[in-house]
Amino acid sequence: MNQTITSRLQTEFIARFGNEPIVIASPGRINLIGEHTDYNNGFVMPAAIDKKIYCAMAKNGTSDQCTINSLSLNDSFSFKLDAIERNESTNWINYIIGVVAIIRKEHKLDAGFDILIDSDLPLGAGLSSSAALENAIAFGLNRMFKLAIPKEKLIYISQEAEHTYALVECGIMDQYSSAFGKEDHLLMLDCQSISSEDIPAIFEPYELWLLNTNVSHNLAESEYNIRRQECRAAIQLINEKFKTIDSFRDLTIEDIPNLEKILPEILFKRVSYVIEENERVVKAATALKDNDLVTFGKMLYEAHEGQQNKYEVSCRELDFLVDYSREVSEVLGSRMMGGGFGGCTINLIHKDIAESYVNDIATAYEKEFQIALTPLKVNIDKGTYILD
Repeated sequence: MNQTITSRLQTEFIARFGNEPIVIASPGRINLIGEHTDYNNGFVMPAAIDKKIYCAMAKNGTSDQCTINSLSLNDSFSFKLDAIERNESTNWINYIIGVVAIIRKEHKLDAGFDILIDSDLPLGAGLSSSAALENAIAFGLNRMFKLAIPKEKLIYISQEAEHTYALVECGIMDQYSSAFGKEDHLLMLDCQSISSEDIPAIFEPYELWLLNTNVSHNLAESEYNIRRQECRAAIQLINEKFKTIDSFRDLTIEDIPNLEKILPEILFKRVSYVIEENERVVKAATALKDNDLVTFGKMLYEAHEGQQNKYEVSCRELDFLVDYSREVSEVLGSRMMGGGFGGCTINLIHKDIAESYVNDIATAYEKEFQIALTPLKVNIDKGTYILD
């Protein structure tokens, strides 16, 4: 927890609004391996991290007037509870009003409220800042209005807000890992049963570093939704020409030769990537349990190759960082993380050379792209909680 931020947030909230707020800390997440598998009912391996969005909120004495202020974005907006509409110009607003609107479908919010937001979580870096914000709002409203909504349902409220207001058809991984994260543990999450196994995050003497490309190509959200459409199209063809399935989770490595015969090339690449990525997640979990970091690192590199060449969601900047790492033996693994077309790579780097490596790769990256690289060492932390 960033005590500097929480202290400033509470002080600033009281100064602006005159009420004592509750404060919610909601973490971003990393995903060690298992990309684009969550919405295909597959396996993923996320973890909550020590970078968070913080929300202070309190009722304001009105019947329906709500005011939202973001210190980190230096932006604000207001709305009435009985006149919630999707914002067409500023998308971060939709994550908030979406959660409010969906909660109001089944629960009474009988008073207006004020929210003040701050963050040390980088935006647009593939760390699921949107899920962190959605969870913070959902958890805060749940406490403030004494709604008694179970945590298991709150994450689906957050997901629905992203689908219907931010218009991104995300799976459940981001909201789940932000809410259910456990300190010093990864979550081996089965997105079909929505259940997880805690895996100790033991990487010593290696460290987890994110390298933020600081690029976010315009393709990111549109191509994400296109990949989902391609997956649905592939399922339809498989049902028509091969066998009945509900999702790619019903397919195995042994099915790949038959799938290649019946699917167009693009759809075959998407399906075979997901099948292989699910296998990699399982192998990666076994490797971590066996403290086999070399095999785990190999899985990261193989995952990136699949994202680059089969799912086609990487970009030149991400590929450059991964290729650079292959020449350094003290880096056991690297891959792009997140939806793609920018954001971060996740890297497993020996602690003895981590800082010098980060400096060297940042220099090479800036020389290649004239863009500054932002490194971030991350630690595994607990999920969304309310400060007492």
